[in-house]
Amino acid sequence: MSRLLIAAGGGGDALAAALIHDATAVGRASASEPAAIATWAWDRLAVDPRPGPRGTADFTGLGRIGAGVAVITEITRPLPPAGSTLPRLAVELDVPLLLLDAVGGAVGLRAQIRVIATVTDARSVEVVDVGGDILARGDEAGLRSPLADGLILAACDGLDVPVTVLVAGPGLDGELTEAEVLARAGDDLALRLTAAHVDRHGHILDWHPSEASALLVAAARGARGKAEIRGDGVPVLLTDRSPNVYRISLARASTLNPVARALQSTRSMEEAEMVVRRYCGFSEIDFERLKVAAIRRRASPCQLPDDEQVRAFEQQAAARGIDYLTFRRLAEAFSLRHTAAAQLRARLITTRPSHYAPPLWRTRPRCP
Repeated sequence: MSRLLIAAGGGGDALAAALIHDATAVGRASASEPAAIATWAWDRLAVDPRPGPRGTADFTGLGRIGAGVAVITEITRPLPPAGSTLPRLAVELDVPLLLLDAVGGAVGLRAQIRVIATVTDARSVEVVDVGGDILARGDEAGLRSPLADGLILAACDGLDVPVTVLVAGPGLDGELTEAEVLARAGDDLALRLTAAHVDRHGHILDWHPSEASALLVAAARGARGKAEIRGDGVPVLLTDRSPNVYRISLARASTLNPVARALQSTRSMEEAEMVVRRYCGFSEIDFERLKVAAIRRRASPCQLPDDEQVRAFEQQAAARGIDYLTFRRLAEAFSLRHTAAAQLRARLITTRPSHYAPPLWRTRPRCP
C-alpha cells in the first residue's frame, strides 16, 4: 500500500505535498513509506508563455508505469515554446512525480486518478492545496484560480479510496484571507511545519517560482509580518497559523465549493472553463491570456533595474507596511521575464545578503 498526494494547483502544491509527506513520515512505522505525487503542469506564465496547463501531448521523455500513467523524469522536456519546472522538480524529489492531463475535464481526470490509485496501490488520496482557495465559494473578492482546484476536487468525487483535503498555510496564496480559510477548514490540525520539516527541500525555491509555497517555507522558518506578492502587490499576512496544515473531509470541501460540484460532469477543459465563468465571471486562464497579450505588446524585454531603483521600490513597500517581498513580486514590478528575474535575484542576494530571508526578500535589512 502507498500514499497518493495530489497537488491541487500545480508545481507549487507539488512541492508542498513533498514537504508534508516528509514531515508526516517522521514517526511512522516506516519512514520510507512509498508515495507518489500527481500534479498539473501549470506554471502560471512564470516560465511558460502559453496560458493554461500542459498535458501529456506537450512533453517528450515521459516515463510510464502500469496502464499508461505518465511519469515526469529527468529527461522529460516540454515541447517549445512551452516551459516547465516539473522535470527539475522530479529530480529533486524522492517520490515519483506523475502528470495529470486536463484534456478530458473532471471526468477524464477522475479516470486518470483511478488508474493512478490502482497502479500505485494507494491506500488513500490526499489533495494538497497551499492557501485554501480550494474551499472558495466562487464570489470572494480575492479569488484568482478557481478552475484548477475545482477540477481536482470534482475529479476526486467518486473514487474508490478515501480522499482527504489538506490545506497548508491558510491565506498564503493571497486569494482567500486566513480568517476565511480557517472559518471553513475547521480546527482539525494535521501538522505544523517547522524549519526542520522544510529545510531539506527548501533550496528548491532558489529556482522554483511558487509564491505560496515560498511563503509557507518562510513561515515554517519563523517569518512573521506582512508580505507582498504578484501583480500590483497583494498583501499577505504571515502569522502563527501560517505554518499549519489543516485536514478537511472531501465531503465538507465539496459542500463548501459549489464550483467543484458543478464541474463534476465536465468532459473537456473548454467545458470546465465555461462552468467556472458562469459561477465566477472568469477563469484563471482568462487572466493568463490577458497577461500574455500584454507581454506581446511590449516591443522588447525590460532592462534589469539598477540598485537605486530596487532600493526605492523597497522603501515604498516598507512605507506601505510591507516586511517581505517575493522575488516574483520584484520581477513583475520591473516587468522582467524568467531569465532576467533570475539574474536580478542572484545579484540582490550576492550584493545585499542582509535583506535575504530565504526564500523571501526583506524590505529592511536584518538586524545584526
